[in-house]
Amino acid sequence: MRKIIVLSLFMLFSVLLFAQPTLDLGIRAGINNSKVTFSKSQYNSESITKAHFGAYGRFGFGRVYLQPEVYFSAKGGEVFAADSEVKERLEQFDYSNVDIPLLLGVKVFNGESSNIHLIGGPVFSLMTDKSLKEQSVFLKDNLKDNSIGFQYGVGFDIWRIFLEARMEHGLNNLYASPNEEGNGKNRTFMLTLGFRIF
Repeated sequence: MRKIIVLSLFMLFSVLLFAQPTLDLGIRAGINNSKVTFSKSQYNSESITKAHFGAYGRFGFGRVYLQPEVYFSAKGGEVFAADSEVKERLEQFDYSNVDIPLLLGVKVFNGESSNIHLIGGPVFSLMTDKSLKEQSVFLKDNLKDNSIGFQYGVGFDIWRIFLEARMEHGLNNLYASPNEEGNGKNRTFMLTLGFRIF
């Protein structure tokens, strides 16, 4: 196992050492399909669809690159009572973030004008707006102003355009309460279209 890790690191540093560095800047926008999942079994979570838009950069060496981003992102989710015979919505969460991912990408196929890549890394989220429609069980004040998550996905580049699909999992609690409603985390599927400006 140690030999495999050392060999992998050696190959990575070899690529970084001999590859020509590149810098790309562009814009991106897409949809979020998000929900808030709770630790307690009496809740069922369902997703709602919203949007995101912002900018990205890529600093790369050959097949490997860093991709920092900043974008505005609207998310949320619905929560229902799990044990109710009638589908009873307890709450709808709606919130907006400034999301700042720092991602590592690897081009698994690298053509002259296209590539297929894998991407992943942490995302830091600063909440800019939040609302709860009901506030009978859940309280708006228990939504955290910042959170950390992890994103991973796959994408396809052709010429200046890219299409990317990602999952985002919250690593800490988006909703935290000492009371009976429990704690909730963000889960989001993202579909993004991007355009490289230069």
